[in-house]
This record gives sequence, C-alpha cells and structure tokens, in this order.
Amino acid sequence: QVQLVESGGGLVQAGGSLRLSCAASGRTFSSRNMGWFRQAPGKEREFVAVISAYGATTYYSDSVKGRFTISRDNTKNTVYLQMNSLKPEDTAVYYCAAPPLNSRLTDFSAYSYWGQGTQVTVSS
Repeated sequence: QVQLVESGGGLVQAGGSLRLSCAASGRTFSSRNMGWFRQAPGKEREFVAVISAYGATTYYSDSVKGRFTISRDNTKNTVYLQMNSLKPEDTAVYYCAAPPLNSRLTDFSAYSYWGQGTQVTVSS
C-alpha cells in the first residue's frame, strides 16, 4: 500500500511560481514511477507530468511543457512539481499519483494510488 500526501498549493498571481511536494510512504518509492495530475472545476482529471522510478525519464502534457518540471528525491521519498509562469488556466486541484510496480510510465489508467490533492489558484 502506498500513501501520498501533497503540499505546497496556494494562491498566486499569473506569471508566478509554486512548488508542489508529494511525500510517499513505503519502501518501494524508489522503484515506482510517479505522476502529477490535475482537475479543474467542471473538467475531467488530466495528466500533467510523470517521472520514472530513478528519474531518468519524464513526460509532460503539452499545456505545461516548458513551464513545469517534475523531479524526485528518492532519499526523501518525495516527488516535486515546480510550476513557473503560471496561468489562470492552471487553476485546479493537483494530485500526486503512483501506479503499481512494473507499470508502464505513460499508462495513465494504471495510476491507482492517489493523494488527497492540493488546490492551486492562479489569479489574473
């Protein structure tokens, strides 16, 4: 079982930055792909960024590419999402997620462990 706890959300003006953190429990963190997803009001949850177990591979949605950076520190069982040049359309609840071990990095339907989410609001 994996437990995930996000932090770092808040209110920021357009053009600003935030860094989200996700602390994971368990001994398998360093062997597990991780991801960030988001859900805006009235919209379906969508993929934001994923990172492979040892951090060598990352993928981003087109909407955040070049502005957001996903990273991880396996010594701290933590994954991060650095968000720069924020836009009002980035406003959403951001979720940290993990798939079962040995899942394909970009099989987003496999991400079955979820945190409680952290609200990010970007004002114009």
